[in-house]
Amino acid sequence: YDKVRGLDLGADDYIAKPFGMMELVARVKARLRAAGGEKDASVLSCGALKLDSRRHEVTAGGRPVALTLKEFTLLELLMRHPGVAFTREQLLERNWDYSYEGGTRTVDVHIQTLRGKLGDCAALIQTVRGVGYRLGG
Repeated sequence: YDKVRGLDLGADDYIAKPFGMMELVARVKARLRAAGGEKDASVLSCGALKLDSRRHEVTAGGRPVALTLKEFTLLELLMRHPGVAFTREQLLERNWDYSYEGGTRTVDVHIQTLRGKLGDCAALIQTVRGVGYRLGG
């Protein structure tokens, strides 16, 4: 009864104790495959914007975009955490050496340059007033 009730309430699977680790791992892998969760983590995409960290390539609307190393790592950080609003200070810590003595305008300048290079995909980088930036869309 509990198994049927759990599945009726939305559970995707059920495993009874005692169970073997190989069975558990196999069930998790099967669920990830079914959910499309086993994707190449080196290729990120958001709308028409695609980033391949292994090949160090970015395309926006199908056209290649040449980025500096800082622009690339900044975009990669935002794309790995879509919807998360980062403060300028967090972006400075993560993308630049956190002992960097420059002001937070450095982030703003890099975001502006990055948006200019992304063309139509620039709108994916959103300004969060009073906070910083996030990738959305």
